[in-house]
Amino acid sequence: MPEPASPTAGAGAGQPPQPGQQQQGAPFGASQATGPTPNKGFEAAGIQRLGMAVKILTETLPMVGVSSEIGQALMAVLPKLAKFVPPGTSTPASERNQMENMMMRNVQQGGQMQQLRAQMGQGGAPGGGGAPPMGGGMPGMKAA
Repeated sequence: MPEPASPTAGAGAGQPPQPGQQQQGAPFGASQATGPTPNKGFEAAGIQRLGMAVKILTETLPMVGVSSEIGQALMAVLPKLAKFVPPGTSTPASERNQMENMMMRNVQQGGQMQQLRAQMGQGGAPGGGGAPPMGGGMPGMKAA
């Protein structure tokens, strides 16, 4: 739909703009040449993780029993999740990598939890709550 010309523009429809008159539209570089695209690496990692979760849930099913309430819930959700996991997605190497990543994350979080517990044990004072005791002298020397 054409925009109405202002009374001071002096230019009719289809004529080039007069000096000092601005053209309508987005400035150069304001619009994207392409739209956002999903990260295929993250998507592949997510599908591998989903495959691992489906495998774990499938192995859990005999432990809880198909006739139990948990088993019924697993039976309802497993086919829905499994349709997103193509065959061969979960390989022993990818499972090992996922387990190693989870273990590393667990160790990192464990260290952070120890720091938080230490801070809470000191009355919640961040930074330690005091100067370390001075031993006097150089390392390896006995104090007199």
